Amino acid sequence: MNLSRPHEECGVFGVCNHPEASNLTYLGLYALQHRGQESCGIVSSDGTSLYAHKRMGLVADVFGNQEIFKKLPGRAAIGHVRYSTAGASVEKNVQPIMVDYSRGSIAVAHNGNLVNAQLLKAELEAYGSIFQTTMDTEIIIHLLAASKTNSLVDRIVDALNRIKGAYCLLFLTESRMIAVRDPNGFRPLCLGKLGNGWVVASESCALDLIEADFVREIEPGEMIVCNGNGGIDSLFPFKKADPTPCIFEFVYFARPDSFIFGKNVYMARKELGRQLAREYNVDADVVIAVPDSGVPAAMGYAEESGVPFEMGLIRNHYVGRTFIEPAQSIRHFGVKIKLNPVKEILKGKRVVVIDDSIVRGTTSRKIVKMVRHAGAKEVHMLVSSPPTSYPCYYGIDTPNRRELISSSHTIDEICRYITADSLGYLSEEGLVQSVGVRADNFCRACFAGNYPVAFPKPVDVPQMGLFEEEHGTYE
Repeated sequence: MNLSRPHEECGVFGVCNHPEASNLTYLGLYALQHRGQESCGIVSSDGTSLYAHKRMGLVADVFGNQEIFKKLPGRAAIGHVRYSTAGASVEKNVQPIMVDYSRGSIAVAHNGNLVNAQLLKAELEAYGSIFQTTMDTEIIIHLLAASKTNSLVDRIVDALNRIKGAYCLLFLTESRMIAVRDPNGFRPLCLGKLGNGWVVASESCALDLIEADFVREIEPGEMIVCNGNGGIDSLFPFKKADPTPCIFEFVYFARPDSFIFGKNVYMARKELGRQLAREYNVDADVVIAVPDSGVPAAMGYAEESGVPFEMGLIRNHYVGRTFIEPAQSIRHFGVKIKLNPVKEILKGKRVVVIDDSIVRGTTSRKIVKMVRHAGAKEVHMLVSSPPTSYPCYYGIDTPNRRELISSSHTIDEICRYITADSLGYLSEEGLVQSVGVRADNFCRACFAGNYPVAFPKPVDVPQMGLFEEEHGTYE
C-alpha cells in the first residue's frame, strides 16, 4: 500500500428506469475511477432477476468486452469502484455485494466506513451469521435480512439505525433502486435525471459524462426510492444530526470538475492557493504544482502572489498498478516513474512547490530533492491543507497516527526532513474560509482529532446487542 497519500474508499453510481442502465453505469464508474482503482463491479435488474459482473482491476479492463453488457440486462443497475479501507483487497470483497434471502435478491454498493462494524459483526456471529467477505458492507446485508419489519424500506431503515459511521449506499432489488446518505453526510452523493430515468452518483462529474441533468445533492439522512415506473420518493427516516461533510474532499479526493457540498471543487482549490499566498509571501521566481491535485491551488497561488506558474513537474499518467523495479538502484525511483522535472524551468530558480498534503513526508522529501537536483536554487514547499495529524475512520484510508509525520514532528522538523528551504501549511481558518462555509459544518477530524461520530466501546460479547458509547477523541 502506498501511504504517501490518503486514499478514498470508493465511488458508487446507479441508474433506474433507463434501457441502457448497465452501459451508463459503466460510463459513470469510468468517471469515478479516481475514487478507487482496486476493483469494480455492476449489478443490473431486468425486473425479475439480478445479474452481476465484478472483478479486480480498472473499469476499462473489467468491462473491456462489449459482450459483458449482454449479460447485464435491464432498466436498472448499480456500480462500484473500490479502494479498500475495511476488508482486504481480494476478489471476494469486490462490490456490489449481491445475495439471495427470504424476500428475494438484493445488491448493495457502499462508500464509507462503519465505526462499529466489529461490534456488530461479533453480535451477528454470536447469533449464527456466517460472513463471506471481510467488508463492513456485508454487515448491512445481515442486519437487513435479520430485520423483523415487512417492507424493504423499513428493513433498510432498521438496519441502518444500528450502524454508526459514514455511508453512501445504493441498494438494488428486482423492482427498485434505493439510495441513502448517512445523517452526517460525510461523503458526497448527488441525484441526476436522464430522460425518464434517474441517476445517483458519488460526484457530479459522472453525470456530466452521460449528459444527465444535475438535479441536486442528496441531503444528509435522506433516502431516495426509485421505482421501476420512473417515479421517486424522498424520505428522511433517520434521527437528524448536524451535517459534517468531509472537508478533505475539496483538498484532494473529488475531481476538480465536480460540484460537491454546494461548491465547485476546482474553484475551491484555486481559492486554497490564493489563501496560501496571503498566508505565505515567499520571494520566488516560479510556482510549480505536484500534479494533478496540486495544480488548481498552485494556479491560485500564482494569481494572488504574482509569481508565474509553470508546469515544472510532468506526471506520467500511464503508470500501472505494479512495475518491476530495476536491479540497479535509481535514486527516488518510485517518484521518478510518476513525476519528472522540467530542468529548463527549474534551473537557477527559487521555486515554490504546491502540494495538497503531506502524510509521511517520504514523497515530499523525494520531490524536493528531485527539484533541487534539476537545478533549483531554492525549494519552498507549501501545502494547501493543514497538517494531517489524525487518521480518518469515515471512509478514507490514512495511516495510523504513528505514521503521520505531523502527529509527532513540528513544522520546522518536517521542513528539515524533507530538505526544503521553507515549509508552510494552510491554516485551518484559511481552509474553511476558502471553502466558504462555517467551520462547524465540516468534519476536520484529520486535522484536529475531533471525531463527530462517537466510537463504540464493546461490553462482553455474551450480552449480545448491548453497546455503550465512549464519547470524545479516539486515537
